[in-house]
Amino acid sequence: MRLHILGICGTFMGGVAALARELGFEVEGSDANVYPPMSDQLRALGIELKSGYAAEHLQPAPDLVLVGNAMTRGNPAIEYMLDARLAYVSGPQWLGENVLRDRRVLAVAGTHGKTTTTSLLAHLLDAAGCDPGFLVGGVPGNFGVSARLGKRGQVPIPRGLPETTGSKSKNEPDPFFVIEADEYDTAFFDKRSKFVHYRPTIAILNNLEYDHADIFPDVAAIQRQFHHLVRTVPGNGRLVVNAEDTRLAEVLAMGCWTPVETFGIGAGDWRARLLADDGSAFEVLHRGERLGEVHWNLLGRHNVMNALAALAAANAAGVDAASLLPHFAGFANVKRRMEQIGDIRGVRVYDDFAHHPTAIATTLAGLRARAGDARILVALEPRSNSMRMGAHAAELAPSLRDADGVVFLHRPEWPWNAQPVIDALAGRGSAASSVDALIEMLARQVRAGDHVLFMSNGGFEGAPRRFVEVLRGRAG
Repeated sequence: MRLHILGICGTFMGGVAALARELGFEVEGSDANVYPPMSDQLRALGIELKSGYAAEHLQPAPDLVLVGNAMTRGNPAIEYMLDARLAYVSGPQWLGENVLRDRRVLAVAGTHGKTTTTSLLAHLLDAAGCDPGFLVGGVPGNFGVSARLGKRGQVPIPRGLPETTGSKSKNEPDPFFVIEADEYDTAFFDKRSKFVHYRPTIAILNNLEYDHADIFPDVAAIQRQFHHLVRTVPGNGRLVVNAEDTRLAEVLAMGCWTPVETFGIGAGDWRARLLADDGSAFEVLHRGERLGEVHWNLLGRHNVMNALAALAAANAAGVDAASLLPHFAGFANVKRRMEQIGDIRGVRVYDDFAHHPTAIATTLAGLRARAGDARILVALEPRSNSMRMGAHAAELAPSLRDADGVVFLHRPEWPWNAQPVIDALAGRGSAASSVDALIEMLARQVRAGDHVLFMSNGGFEGAPRRFVEVLRGRAG
């Protein structure tokens, strides 16, 4: 069966392509942005890539078209697909029907921390010998690929969860599959959140804030989508919920039919006691019982919360939580999550995937705890739809309180006014109209001992690594 994937170089659809190829489908695809690293990964799997969205790419007709959620009416490939009455389906629906239906799905939902928590949960299950499948919105450092099916192998039978489905023996439980569960809509023809297609046995609800202003009018609309997810988790499954998030409590108040376990630093069934201010060491307690300590390379209170969520989910899946604590030390986070990419004569440069004021604030707080009194300079590309629409304008300056200097990329064509945010930073903010100008401004400001953090949920035109090369060139 030949599949053609529209939007194949996106992180999610690229992962779907890799899983389809592993299942034995013939896979090809089109995208407007066919470039490394995703293009290299897909071609290495024997997947033909076509640049652009020409109607000819769908000739001769594939057996099925998988449509990414970036596709819209008016796109030449979409218009041809509809006119020619080609068979089509969304990526999440195809994934649910062809990959997830025979697996015990552990879904990670939330405004923040999905990618890190999904990667960590997959790592913990893998360390326990479960060999899970996964699909992550990035490339986990421990696996080097964004998606895999996993193998059946020796899987522990979970406590209180279904042992198997279908006609398999009860001694052969379904394999685990860990998936990043996004609340963004599914496709131009399916405005439900992607995660309603996943039917998880265990679902993590990490946090909930207003985001995606291009499709959600208010936070209540997002809460309704999260409640749709809650409705799909079976009664013999598990919900792992942030005990410190009042909006998630409101979601559960709409109706809940599944046992709930909570986590939090100051509240919940699963708790952490910080042993280091930067979050790099903490003690884990389950219902008041001390399980042990975690020592790892990640920073920040938010990552401690991610760790508790992943640990609670793994325990709900049947893996002894205490036995997993030593494996946190071996966790390699996803690329572009506070990834240090250079240390040039005492200037440390980081690349981070930031898209929301809360994520910016918690990331900077973790770095400040580590950096002490050293200067922190931030280069910020407000690239997300919500940022550019000004949905987070009031919260942006306060989220940057731990930065000593901020340079915004403020492209003239973007519908976003940086000046009020710059004014609110009281002399700590400035703007550049291009990446070249931004790099030059930073290079003039930086000095030995500084920490320079690039924050964007897009490519940023390679700015972080270009900045490192400028520093190396000036170092002689």
